[in-house]
Amino acid sequence: MYAEIDLINEWKEVLEPEFSKPYFQKLSRFLETEYEQSTVYPRWKDVFRAFNATPFSQVRVVIIGQDPYHGPNQANGLSFSVHPDVKIPPSLANIFKEVKSDVSKLKLINGDLGPWAKQGVFLLNTTLTVAGGKPGSHQKRGWEEFTDAVIHALCTKREGLVYFLWGSFAQKKGALIPDDKNLILKSVHPSPLSAYRGFAGNGHFSKANNYLISKGEPPISW
Repeated sequence: MYAEIDLINEWKEVLEPEFSKPYFQKLSRFLETEYEQSTVYPRWKDVFRAFNATPFSQVRVVIIGQDPYHGPNQANGLSFSVHPDVKIPPSLANIFKEVKSDVSKLKLINGDLGPWAKQGVFLLNTTLTVAGGKPGSHQKRGWEEFTDAVIHALCTKREGLVYFLWGSFAQKKGALIPDDKNLILKSVHPSPLSAYRGFAGNGHFSKANNYLISKGEPPISW
Protein backbone atom coordinates (compact mmCIF):
# COMPACT_ATOMS: atom_id res chain seq x y z
CA MET A 1 0.00 0.00 0.00
CA TYR A 2 2.91 2.35 0.69
CA ALA A 3 3.63 2.67 -3.02
CA GLU A 4 0.01 3.64 -3.53
CA ILE A 5 -0.06 6.42 -0.92
CA ASP A 6 -0.77 9.45 -3.04
CA LEU A 7 0.66 12.41 -1.15
CA ILE A 8 1.55 15.16 -3.57
CA ASN A 9 2.93 17.95 -1.37
CA GLU A 10 4.98 18.67 1.77
CA TRP A 11 3.02 16.14 3.82
CA LYS A 12 4.85 13.36 1.99
CA GLU A 13 8.19 14.40 3.48
CA VAL A 14 6.71 15.23 6.88
CA LEU A 15 5.05 11.82 7.24
CA GLU A 16 7.64 9.67 5.44
CA PRO A 17 9.01 8.14 8.68
CA GLU A 18 5.57 6.76 9.58
CA PHE A 19 5.14 4.65 6.49
CA SER A 20 7.95 2.22 7.34
CA LYS A 21 6.90 1.67 10.95
CA PRO A 22 5.45 -1.73 11.90
CA TYR A 23 2.03 -0.33 12.86
CA PHE A 24 1.61 1.33 9.46
CA GLN A 25 2.77 -1.74 7.59
CA LYS A 26 0.18 -3.77 9.52
CA LEU A 27 -2.47 -1.13 8.80
CA SER A 28 -1.57 -1.22 5.11
CA ARG A 29 -2.05 -5.00 4.93
CA PHE A 30 -5.40 -4.70 6.70
CA LEU A 31 -6.58 -1.98 4.31
CA GLU A 32 -5.44 -3.88 1.24
CA THR A 33 -7.58 -6.84 2.29
CA GLU A 34 -10.53 -4.64 3.24
CA TYR A 35 -10.57 -2.73 -0.04
CA GLU A 36 -10.30 -5.96 -2.02
CA GLN A 37 -12.95 -7.93 -0.15
CA SER A 38 -15.54 -5.43 1.11
CA THR A 39 -16.95 -1.95 0.68
CA VAL A 40 -14.78 0.72 2.30
CA TYR A 41 -15.23 4.49 2.45
CA PRO A 42 -13.93 6.80 1.21
CA ARG A 43 -12.60 5.62 -2.15
CA TRP A 44 -8.89 4.86 -1.85
CA LYS A 45 -7.99 7.86 -4.00
CA ASP A 46 -9.72 10.12 -1.45
CA VAL A 47 -8.23 8.67 1.75
CA PHE A 48 -5.47 11.31 1.85
CA ARG A 49 -7.50 14.11 0.29
CA ALA A 50 -7.29 16.27 3.43
CA PHE A 51 -3.50 16.28 3.15
CA ASN A 52 -3.39 16.97 -0.57
CA ALA A 53 -6.01 19.71 -0.32
CA THR A 54 -4.20 21.55 2.48
CA PRO A 55 -0.37 21.41 2.30
CA PHE A 56 1.50 21.31 5.61
CA SER A 57 2.79 24.89 5.44
CA GLN A 58 -0.66 26.23 4.54
CA VAL A 59 -2.58 24.75 7.49
CA ARG A 60 -4.22 27.51 9.56
CA VAL A 61 -7.22 25.80 11.12
CA VAL A 62 -7.56 22.14 12.08
CA ILE A 63 -11.02 20.53 12.36
CA ILE A 64 -10.76 17.03 13.79
CA GLY A 65 -13.51 14.54 13.10
CA GLN A 66 -14.02 10.92 14.15
CA ASP A 67 -14.22 8.50 11.24
CA PRO A 68 -15.64 8.89 7.72
CA TYR A 69 -19.34 8.65 6.92
CA HIS A 70 -20.23 4.99 6.42
CA GLY A 71 -23.13 5.44 3.98
CA PRO A 72 -22.89 5.07 0.18
CA ASN A 73 -21.16 7.91 -1.67
CA GLN A 74 -20.92 10.20 1.37
CA ALA A 75 -17.31 10.25 2.57
CA ASN A 76 -14.90 12.25 0.42
CA GLY A 77 -11.72 12.33 2.50
CA LEU A 78 -12.40 15.56 4.40
CA SER A 79 -13.83 15.42 7.92
CA PHE A 80 -17.56 16.20 8.09
CA SER A 81 -17.62 16.73 4.30
CA VAL A 82 -19.66 14.93 1.63
CA HIS A 83 -19.65 14.89 -2.15
CA PRO A 84 -21.42 17.89 -3.75
CA ASP A 85 -24.47 15.94 -4.91
CA VAL A 86 -25.08 14.17 -1.59
CA LYS A 87 -27.71 15.16 0.97
CA ILE A 88 -26.13 17.07 3.86
CA PRO A 89 -25.84 14.79 6.93
CA PRO A 90 -27.22 15.96 10.30
CA SER A 91 -23.85 16.81 11.90
CA LEU A 92 -22.82 18.90 8.91
CA ALA A 93 -26.24 20.57 8.90
CA ASN A 94 -25.63 21.64 12.52
CA ILE A 95 -22.19 22.95 11.57
CA PHE A 96 -23.75 25.02 8.80
CA LYS A 97 -26.42 26.34 11.19
CA GLU A 98 -23.70 27.51 13.57
CA VAL A 99 -21.76 29.17 10.76
CA LYS A 100 -24.87 31.11 9.74
CA SER A 101 -25.61 32.09 13.32
CA ASP A 102 -22.02 33.00 14.14
CA VAL A 103 -20.77 34.82 11.05
CA SER A 104 -24.11 35.68 9.42
CA LYS A 105 -23.54 33.97 6.09
CA LEU A 106 -22.54 30.54 4.80
CA LYS A 107 -20.52 30.82 1.59
CA LEU A 108 -20.72 27.13 0.64
CA ILE A 109 -23.32 25.95 -1.86
CA ASN A 110 -23.24 22.23 -0.96
CA GLY A 111 -21.76 19.79 1.55
CA ASP A 112 -18.28 19.57 0.02
CA LEU A 113 -15.90 21.43 2.35
CA GLY A 114 -13.18 21.64 -0.31
CA PRO A 115 -13.41 25.47 -0.40
CA TRP A 116 -12.52 25.54 3.30
CA ALA A 117 -9.57 23.20 2.71
CA LYS A 118 -8.21 25.50 0.02
CA GLN A 119 -8.13 28.33 2.57
CA GLY A 120 -6.01 26.36 5.02
CA VAL A 121 -8.65 24.45 6.97
CA PHE A 122 -7.19 20.98 7.53
CA LEU A 123 -10.14 18.58 7.77
CA LEU A 124 -8.68 15.55 9.53
CA ASN A 125 -10.52 12.48 10.79
CA THR A 126 -8.94 10.50 13.64
CA THR A 127 -9.59 7.35 11.57
CA LEU A 128 -9.31 7.75 7.79
CA THR A 129 -11.36 4.77 6.59
CA VAL A 130 -14.47 2.81 7.55
CA ALA A 131 -16.30 -0.28 6.33
CA GLY A 132 -19.60 0.47 4.62
CA GLY A 133 -22.49 0.48 7.07
CA LYS A 134 -20.22 -0.22 10.06
CA PRO A 135 -19.34 2.97 11.98
CA GLY A 136 -16.08 2.75 13.91
CA SER A 137 -15.09 -0.49 12.17
CA HIS A 138 -11.54 0.66 11.33
CA GLN A 139 -10.74 2.09 14.74
CA LYS A 140 -7.79 0.63 16.67
CA ARG A 141 -6.17 -0.63 13.48
CA GLY A 142 -3.38 1.93 13.39
CA TRP A 143 -5.03 5.08 12.08
CA GLU A 144 -5.09 6.67 15.53
CA GLU A 145 -1.32 6.31 15.84
CA PHE A 146 -0.90 7.79 12.38
CA THR A 147 -3.13 10.79 13.08
CA ASP A 148 -1.36 11.31 16.42
CA ALA A 149 1.83 11.62 14.37
CA VAL A 150 0.10 14.13 12.09
CA ILE A 151 -0.93 16.29 15.05
CA HIS A 152 2.51 15.93 16.63
CA ALA A 153 4.14 17.16 13.41
CA LEU A 154 1.88 20.21 13.32
CA CYS A 155 2.53 20.96 16.98
CA THR A 156 6.31 20.69 16.74
CA LYS A 157 6.80 22.50 13.44
CA ARG A 158 3.90 24.94 13.34
CA GLU A 159 2.26 27.31 15.82
CA GLY A 160 -0.43 29.97 15.83
CA LEU A 161 -3.02 27.49 14.53
CA VAL A 162 -6.67 27.12 15.50
CA TYR A 163 -7.87 23.66 16.57
CA PHE A 164 -11.57 22.79 16.64
CA LEU A 165 -12.03 19.88 19.04
CA TRP A 166 -15.66 18.78 18.87
CA GLY A 167 -16.53 15.72 20.92
CA SER A 168 -14.47 13.19 22.87
CA PHE A 169 -12.55 11.66 19.96
CA ALA A 170 -11.22 15.05 18.88
CA GLN A 171 -10.56 16.18 22.42
CA LYS A 172 -8.34 13.17 23.09
CA LYS A 173 -6.04 14.64 20.44
CA GLY A 174 -6.03 17.86 22.44
CA ALA A 175 -3.56 16.34 24.90
CA LEU A 176 -0.95 16.57 22.13
CA ILE A 177 -1.51 20.27 21.41
CA PRO A 178 0.30 23.06 23.32
CA ASP A 179 -2.39 25.58 24.22
CA ASP A 180 0.13 28.35 24.84
CA LYS A 181 1.09 28.46 21.16
CA ASN A 182 -2.28 27.84 19.50
CA LEU A 183 -5.98 28.54 19.94
CA ILE A 184 -7.88 25.46 21.08
CA LEU A 185 -11.66 25.60 20.81
CA LYS A 186 -13.61 22.77 22.45
CA SER A 187 -17.28 21.84 22.51
CA VAL A 188 -19.56 18.84 22.25
CA HIS A 189 -19.89 17.14 18.88
CA PRO A 190 -22.28 18.67 16.30
CA SER A 191 -24.25 15.42 16.14
CA PRO A 192 -28.00 15.89 16.79
CA LEU A 193 -27.50 13.69 19.87
CA SER A 194 -25.26 16.28 21.52
CA ALA A 195 -25.31 19.57 19.60
CA TYR A 196 -27.98 21.06 21.87
CA ARG A 197 -25.62 20.66 24.86
CA GLY A 198 -23.17 23.33 23.76
CA PHE A 199 -22.31 23.12 20.08
CA ALA A 200 -25.02 25.55 19.04
CA GLY A 201 -23.85 29.03 19.97
CA ASN A 202 -20.21 28.09 20.60
CA GLY A 203 -19.03 30.92 18.31
CA HIS A 204 -16.03 28.94 17.13
CA PHE A 205 -16.02 30.27 13.57
CA SER A 206 -15.84 33.93 14.57
CA LYS A 207 -13.36 33.16 17.35
CA ALA A 208 -11.12 31.41 14.84
CA ASN A 209 -11.25 34.34 12.45
CA ASN A 210 -10.56 36.88 15.19
CA TYR A 211 -7.51 34.87 16.24
CA LEU A 212 -6.22 34.61 12.67
CA ILE A 213 -6.68 38.34 12.17
CA SER A 214 -4.77 38.99 15.41
CA LYS A 215 -1.89 37.00 13.90
CA GLY A 216 -1.96 39.02 10.69
CA GLU A 217 -3.67 36.25 8.77
CA PRO A 218 -6.73 36.70 6.53
CA PRO A 219 -9.94 35.26 8.00
CA ILE A 220 -11.56 32.12 6.65
CA SER A 221 -14.50 32.73 4.32
CA TRP A 222 -16.85 30.24 5.95
